[in-house]
Amino acid sequence: MKTDQLNKLTAAAAEISLASARDSGELGFTARSFVLATLPHSKPKEQEIERHNGDHTVTLMAKQKVGLPYGVIPRLILCWLSTEVVKTKKREIVLGDSMSEFMRKLDMVPTGGRWGTIKRFKDQTEKLFRCNVEISRRTIHEDDGLIQDQDVGFRLSESREFWWSYKPDQKELFDSTVTLSEPFYEELVKNPLPIDLRALKALRKSPMAIDIYCWLTMRLLSVKKPTLIPWESLQQQFGAGYPNTAKGRQNFKDNFKKQLKKVLVVYPEAKVSVPDGKGGLLIKHSKPHVEMLK
Repeated sequence: MKTDQLNKLTAAAAEISLASARDSGELGFTARSFVLATLPHSKPKEQEIERHNGDHTVTLMAKQKVGLPYGVIPRLILCWLSTEVVKTKKREIVLGDSMSEFMRKLDMVPTGGRWGTIKRFKDQTEKLFRCNVEISRRTIHEDDGLIQDQDVGFRLSESREFWWSYKPDQKELFDSTVTLSEPFYEELVKNPLPIDLRALKALRKSPMAIDIYCWLTMRLLSVKKPTLIPWESLQQQFGAGYPNTAKGRQNFKDNFKKQLKKVLVVYPEAKVSVPDGKGGLLIKHSKPHVEMLK
């Protein structure tokens, strides 16, 4: 880890230790379904992908001309949307009267040009709001041997109206809005996952680091005894884009451990380790990084 990167993570950890997310006004939320099975980290070649986590499967589908969302930006948008829903209890979310206002809410600096944030932000917002999602779960009832299959399909947005100028700081006459679909809204309202936005901002350069952080905030609270999660299962959840070859599996393992080190700087209470010769990640019940909702 580079020195400047470690310094930023350490500074964020120090700030987090001084006050809780709620007391500091940095309490955020995200959608559990996208923590159990994550969005792609890099641009996928296919228009339909599946992510697996135990008995949960999340399928993402997109039109070819639109493509699937990927990378850091849609993750930040999901967190911001989830936080707004929990605050307002409304399906219609006001994005702001200019692109730059919305981007600054996500702690992004609007920049132009071919490689600037404006073009990437507009592209990923389009992909995310037009993406179709299917969440399925298979439950085996051991008492009677029955198998229960459940699934729900939806788009994240039911409708949207954007009034964004090509000039990011130009104010528009109307507010841009998105109305979330009923299933997605209900998921966010009934069972949001609390996160610390200071940790999210510190990790925002890496989509995998964001995924690992959100997952640990949820998983470490519920685990009852030390549990070893095989690398194969972790790759299905976090690294499905890596090829299922010896080299692909090793590359995923190396990157996961690299990103995990960053996460543990801002979440030092997390009791996780990579024991030699065990073939996976060992997790233990830990103090939650964010206080649970009452």
